[in-house]
Amino acid sequence: MIPSRKLLVLIAGLILAGAPARAAEFYIEDLRIPMAEAGPQGLEAFLVRPAGTKRYPLALLSHGSPRKLADRAEMSAHKYYGIALEYARRGFAALVVMRRGYGTSPGGLVDSAGSCAHAIYLPASAVAVADLRAAIDAMAHRADVTTSGMIAAGHSAGGLATVALSAQAPPGLVAAISFAGGRGSRDVDDVCNPDGLVQAFAFFGKTSRVPMLWVYASNDSYFDPALARRLHEGFRSTGGNATFIAAPAYGDDGHYLYSVAGRPQWTPYLDAFLRERGLGRELLSLPDPLPPPPMLNETARAEFARYLASLLPHKAFAVSPNGGYGWRTGRATAEEARRDSLAACMKWSPSCTLYAVDDQLAEPSQARSTDQSARARQ
Repeated sequence: MIPSRKLLVLIAGLILAGAPARAAEFYIEDLRIPMAEAGPQGLEAFLVRPAGTKRYPLALLSHGSPRKLADRAEMSAHKYYGIALEYARRGFAALVVMRRGYGTSPGGLVDSAGSCAHAIYLPASAVAVADLRAAIDAMAHRADVTTSGMIAAGHSAGGLATVALSAQAPPGLVAAISFAGGRGSRDVDDVCNPDGLVQAFAFFGKTSRVPMLWVYASNDSYFDPALARRLHEGFRSTGGNATFIAAPAYGDDGHYLYSVAGRPQWTPYLDAFLRERGLGRELLSLPDPLPPPPMLNETARAEFARYLASLLPHKAFAVSPNGGYGWRTGRATAEEARRDSLAACMKWSPSCTLYAVDDQLAEPSQARSTDQSARARQ
C-alpha cells in the first residue's frame, strides 16, 4: 500500500451555486485491493474521504469499459478523482476500484462477454461483482471506513456491475446508482446482443431489492432511450426497485453526463435520491485556492489556474525566481509529479524549486531535496 496523506483539495468552480457548504479538508490514498484472482499485485484503487477521524460510509464507485480493448490499459483510478470527490463532499469514503483487466489491475479479458452476436453478459457481470466484493471486504477492515450504510454507484459497464452487485447485495448496502448502465456498445446505437442485455437486467431484477437510481441522457450514443427503457422495464418486471430518470441531452454525447464537467446536471439527481433515502448530508465545501507564485506574469498565472483546476492527481508545480515554471499532472505518484514538474521547469531555468504538490504548498525541505535530485539528472 502506498503511503497516504492529507490533502487540501482546491478545485476552481466546484461548488454549486446556492448549495449550503462548509470548508473541509479531504484525505486521499492510493492502494491495492487484495484479491487472490488478481495475483500479488491486487486491484488498483483510489480512496477520497473527508479528513476527519471518524469512520465514513463507503461509496463504491465503478468505471465503464471503453469500446477499444487497447484503451483499457490507459485507464486509471486517478481519472475518476473529480467524481469521487463529489461523494466525499457528501460525507462518504469514496473508493474507485479498477476491475481486473483495467488500468494496472491484472486480469486481461477475464470479463469478456464473448462474440458480439452472441454476447453473454451474466458471466462478465459475475467477474465484476467478485472484484467489487473484494473491495468491500478490504474496506470493512479499515478504521476510517464503514460498510454499514454504504452505497454503490457506477457508469456504463460499471452501472451494469452495480446492478449486478445489488442482486447479490452485501450486508450494509442501502442504495445504488447507475449512470448510463449497460455493456456491449461497439458503435453509435450499436449494441451487441441487446436482447441478451435486457435478459441480464431482468435476471438481476429477480433478487435485487436495494433502492436504485438509474439515469440515462436522451442523446446517449451507447444506449439510446428506447433500449434504456427496455433495460429498466426488464429489471422492474421481475421485481427490481429502480427509479428511472430520462435526463435531457448533455453535450455532444449524453453517455458522458456522469463526468466532472456534467456535475451541475447529475449531482441534483444524486442529492434528491440520497435525501429520499435519508442519506443526505451537509455538502462540504473546499478551501480557498492556493495563491499563485508572486513571480509569475499574467500568462503564467493563467497556467497556474489550469493547474489548480486539474482533477488528475498526482500533480506538481515548479517555479524559478525569474518567473519560469513547469507543471505536470496525472502522475502515478506524488514523487513522480515532483520530479517531472521540476524537469519541465528546468528546461527554461537552472534554479527551479517546487511551489505546490497536488493542491498543497510544497514543504521547503521537500522542494530542496527534490530540486537537488532533479539537478543531478540534468
